[in-house]
Formats: sequence, structure tokens, C-alpha cells
Amino acid sequence: MENQNLAKHPTDSSVRHEPWRMLGWLLFTQVLVAFVGRSLAPLGVFIGDSLMLTNAQIGMLPAALFFGQFAVSIPSGMLVDRVGTRPLLLALSLCLALSFFFAALTSHFVLLLLFVVIGGLGYGAMHPTSNRGILYWFERRSRGTAMGIKQMGVTVGSALASLLLVPLSAAYGWRPVFIGAAILLSAAGIISFLRYRDAKATLKTPGAKKENTWKTLLRMGKNKAVLLVSIGAVGLSGAQMIVNTYIIIYTTQVIGLSVALAAILLVISEIAGSIGRVAWGVVSDRLFKGNRFILLSVIAIISSASAVIMALLPPGTSFTFVAVLAFMFGLCVAGFNGLWMNAATELVPLKQAGLASGFSISLGSWGVIIGPPLFGFITDMTGTFTAGWYALAVVLVITAGLFLYLHLFEKKKGEIYDAK
Repeated sequence: MENQNLAKHPTDSSVRHEPWRMLGWLLFTQVLVAFVGRSLAPLGVFIGDSLMLTNAQIGMLPAALFFGQFAVSIPSGMLVDRVGTRPLLLALSLCLALSFFFAALTSHFVLLLLFVVIGGLGYGAMHPTSNRGILYWFERRSRGTAMGIKQMGVTVGSALASLLLVPLSAAYGWRPVFIGAAILLSAAGIISFLRYRDAKATLKTPGAKKENTWKTLLRMGKNKAVLLVSIGAVGLSGAQMIVNTYIIIYTTQVIGLSVALAAILLVISEIAGSIGRVAWGVVSDRLFKGNRFILLSVIAIISSASAVIMALLPPGTSFTFVAVLAFMFGLCVAGFNGLWMNAATELVPLKQAGLASGFSISLGSWGVIIGPPLFGFITDMTGTFTAGWYALAVVLVITAGLFLYLHLFEKKKGEIYDAK
């Protein structure tokens, strides 16, 4: 009897820890996908020098990546609902890796943009693919933490790209660095495919009663809560890219910091985002019992206040003060993503989690696409960054009100929060 118990105990422990092992493989893949995809921004200067590109053309490279993300978010969400997470981990990794491999071989800007868009298809597919895996492996009370850990892979991969690929490109050129990163991602995709397993509930999905895809998508668009949380994500994701794009320019031109110190502010913001993606999930799970909307509203309010303070900073403000502000800003606008993914996917049945994720990312991507150019347009028209920061603050206040409304709306319906 004692031997039976001893034999049974490791099995129970293995089953209990299986979701976290699967999360580890999702995080591993997410880091490598971001490591390759997010390398475009820090390596843009090397690509620009090599191909003799203008600054506008360099700026089109990350835009092309996110356009690919926009294009693939809904189709990949539909596909992962049908086939599961495991096969798509391999497919999206190879798509991104091969596109960047061929991008390293071309000297034509138009072909380079085309390969980047194709890479964006793989990059963008990672979100609904991994989100669905978490939805099936974790219970509601631990999903916020798990999603935050997985989403942390984006900022970690981005930071690693800046820390490793920039000096390597300076030493050896961007083309061999792209090729090396592509090979590394291909290997990671193969390893994840071999080691990751879909939850049993996922494997039953393809055999379930099939439903017209476009009818399901149309119903998703008519889902008021999913639509509104996606619109709210436009504001926060736009704020994230505005901070990433303009914090160096603003603090050097207006505050008077050196370029080196301004670059450190961006790193601080990214580190804060990595912390936030986990911390907000833990707070949501432990303190708010899975209540995502009220916490998203708080995040938007803190972000709005940060934008106002940024607008009021006088020239000569100390680096320490700006660093604290950059940390708080990044903690919110770069750390909200896990809560957003949880909120969007928990509003629909599990079998539609991938589609809901893709639908929400597709809409939320417009914040990344239009936010920075609009912010820049406002500053160009007014001749000052102050108006841009104030405009962003207003957008974030509206976003906070939207999430607060969603909290009250869903609480009244009783579809999200358990009244027990």
C-alpha cells in the first residue's frame, strides 16, 4: 500500500505541474519570436546604411511587421480554434524565420518590405496561438498570472534583441545576424513542437460540431464586450508605441538629457513593462479575483496621469525623476497586455478563444499603426510635444471610462464575475 502511494505521488505532482511546463514552452517560443520580430527597430540604422534608406523608409519596416500582424490575427485565431496550439507553434516560427532569412539576402527595399510583411504573419499569429494554449491549460484564477508571464516574453525578446543583436550587427553586419537569428528561431520552433502538448480539451475541439466561420466572426463583431475591450486596447497599445517612439526624442530635445541617458529610459520602460505583464496578472488573480476590467481602468488612469506629468516636465529635469516616470509609464502601457488578452478571451466560450484573441488583436493593432504618426502630426502642427502628451492623456481618460463601463456592464450581466 505504501509503495502504491509512493508511485502515485510523483504522477499527481507531474499532472499538477504540467500547465506550468507547457507555459514554459509557450514563453520560450514567445521570447524567440519577439527576439527576431522586434529586432527591426534596433537594427534599422544598420539596414538603412546598407540599403541607403531614408528615415521614413526605415520607419516603414516595423510598420510592415505590424501590418502583417493585423492581417493574420483573425485568420490565425480561427485556425488555432480548429487545429490547436502545437502545430501552429512550428508553422509560425518557420514563417517568421524563413521570411527574415530571405530578407537578409535581398538588396531591394520593396522585396525587403514584402518579406517583413510575411514575417509579420508569423509574428502576429503567436498571440492567438499562445493565448489559446493558456486558456485551455489554466483555470480562471491563475490565467492572469500565466498570461502575464507569457506576455513578458515580448518585452524580454525585444530587450535581448537590443542587447545582443545591435553589437553583433556593428561587428559583423545585419545580414549574418538576421540569418543567425532566423536559424535560432527555426530550432526553437522545432523544439517547442516536439515538447509542447495541447490540453485534452483542445484536442476534442476539431471533432466538435462545425459552425460557419464567417457567421462566428460576424457574431464576434456583434459581441459588445469583445468589441469595446478591443477599442480600449487601441488606446493603451497606441500609448505604448508612442512612448517607445518618442521618449528618446522628447527627453533629448526638450528635457536636455544625453542620448545615452535617454536610451536608458527606454530600457527602463521595457523592463517595467516586463514586470507589469506579470505583476498586473498576479494582482488581478489574487486581489481582484479575476476582475480584469476594473484593473485595466486603473492602468489607463495612471497612464493618463503619467502623460500629463510628462507634458509638464521643464527643461533640466533630473534623470532620476524622469526614470521613475518612465518606469511607471512602462509598467502600465507596456504591462497591460496580459490583462487585455485574458479579458478578450474570457468573454467568449473556450472553443472561440483563439478567434476572440485574433479579433481583439486585429483591432488593437490599429493603436500601434496610427498612434505614433498621429502623435507626431500633433507635435509638428503645434511645434511642441506638450499638446501631444495632453492629447494622449485625454485618449487614456476615455479609455479608462470605457473599461469602467465594461466592468459595470459585465457585472450586471453576471457573465464574468462569480457572485458567490
